[in-house]
Amino acid sequence: EVPDETAGPYPADGSNGIDVLTASGIVRSDIRASFGSSTTVADGVPLTIRLTVRDADTGAALSGKGVYLWHCDRDGNYSLYSRGITDENYLRGVQETDAAGTVSFTSIYPACYSGRWPHIHFEVYDDVATAVASGPIVKTSQIALPEETNAVVYATSGYEQSVRNASQVSLKSDNVFGDDGGIHQIATMSGDVAAGYTAALTIGV
Repeated sequence: EVPDETAGPYPADGSNGIDVLTASGIVRSDIRASFGSSTTVADGVPLTIRLTVRDADTGAALSGKGVYLWHCDRDGNYSLYSRGITDENYLRGVQETDAAGTVSFTSIYPACYSGRWPHIHFEVYDDVATAVASGPIVKTSQIALPEETNAVVYATSGYEQSVRNASQVSLKSDNVFGDDGGIHQIATMSGDVAAGYTAALTIGV
């Protein structure tokens, strides 16, 4: 079972002042570009993120749920918060789970920044309407990216600082995944650097 985790300091879900969820354009599958006043595209190794939401008790797929997903960019910075990109809102988006309980986001592989294992944040809502109204959250957690894929991606151009940062943290030492080594949150990966990767995880709510 995927445990609940902190949303961290950069959620932009209205909980700490900044709220991107009520912005027109947040419901989208391709989250690489900013929307609204900016169209800046975040660079990086292509990554498709596929989350499947199931009933934690029965295992049944849950369709019609709203999923808000966000993560840092190739430099380890978060749009709307980090210096120099407070006017950007890339790498954030909301999708509705399909009949199989699945959402899919087109994105880029996030960096490893100092002190944290490479990860992706998400929140599950009862439906998209609740999500874009910054309504009650059903589940908040994080996806852990596996060490083997991190090493391959971070060897590519643009991820240089991630190599050093990743060498100084482990799943066991991470302040989020450390309690169980992220055993239930490590994404299943497929693909390669050239074609892009897919990270998949099934969660129960």
